[in-house]
Amino acid sequence: MKIKPIQFIPALVWFLIANILFFLPGDDLPSNDFFEKIHFDKWVHIGLFAGMTFLTALPFIINFKSTKKLLIKIVITFIIYGVLIEFIQKYIAYNRSFDITDMIADAVGCLVGFYVCGWFMQRLTKKNKPL
Repeated sequence: MKIKPIQFIPALVWFLIANILFFLPGDDLPSNDFFEKIHFDKWVHIGLFAGMTFLTALPFIINFKSTKKLLIKIVITFIIYGVLIEFIQKYIAYNRSFDITDMIADAVGCLVGFYVCGWFMQRLTKKNKPL
C-alpha cells in the first residue's frame, strides 16, 4: 500500500498549532500559580511533541512501512527541533525565554510518542496476522 500525502494532514495541522503556541508572545500566555505548581507548561510540551512524533509516524505505521529505524529518525528529528525552538524563543521570539527544562520535556514527549507508536504497531500487527 502506498502512503498518500493526505495522510500527513493531521501531523501538519498539529505541527502548525504547536508552532503557533511556541511563538506566541510571552505576554499572551496565561499565568496561574496552580499551573506553575503542577508544571503545566512541561506537560504541554510533552503532549505537543508526543503528538508530533506519533502523527508523523502514523501514515508509515498504517501502511506497514514503519521500522524501528524510521521511528528513531523521526524522534531524533523532533528532539533537534525542540532544541531549535528554544534558541528561536531566546533570540527571535518576542518576550520568550530559553528553558532547558522545556528541551527535556520535548525529548520526553518524543519518547512517549515513540512508545505509543510501538504499542500501536503491535496492535495493528496482531490484528492483521493470518489465522
